[in-house]
Amino acid sequence: MEDIPLHVIHLSQDDPQKCTSRKMARHGLTELHHDIRHTPRRGILLNPLSGRILGPDDAGEFSRGGCLVGLDCSWKQLEDSVKFLNNKTRLKGRTLPIVLAANPVSWGKPGRLSNVEAFATSLFVLGHFKQARQVLRPFKFGEQFFTLNKEPLEAYSGAETNQQLADLQWEFFDKPEDSPND
Repeated sequence: MEDIPLHVIHLSQDDPQKCTSRKMARHGLTELHHDIRHTPRRGILLNPLSGRILGPDDAGEFSRGGCLVGLDCSWKQLEDSVKFLNNKTRLKGRTLPIVLAANPVSWGKPGRLSNVEAFATSLFVLGHFKQARQVLRPFKFGEQFFTLNKEPLEAYSGAETNQQLADLQWEFFDKPEDSPND
């Protein structure tokens, strides 16, 4: 199974010392884009506001040359950043099934992932287990992420459709009353 190309649209809104995207790029695991005109034209943008979950139904996007694209921005500026990107790219937005963050800034918070954790979750869900472990290898919290999310990640990777995956997450986490993936 060929690796999925990983890219990051980097908006330089966070502390560079805590930036997982920069560290991934230093290790050759992703390509950073500071200019939106040079981002991939085909692929999936990891967008926590999307309302459409990433899952098995999206696997064909990558077999046709699509990339997995993360957005590196401040959580405080997420809505404005996503709106900007939606107007400037044709990438398909997808959110992730819920997992717990293991990074030191948001440890234990559901869905409050760093970019490297978002990539690892995406890759695991899409069956790219080796690549998922590879992207987290340079991070002290990498193995803890997999330990913390062992059961949900294993269940998610066995889902056959995006809807099945969306339903599975509620076996591990409390369902919000107004969930977009009902």
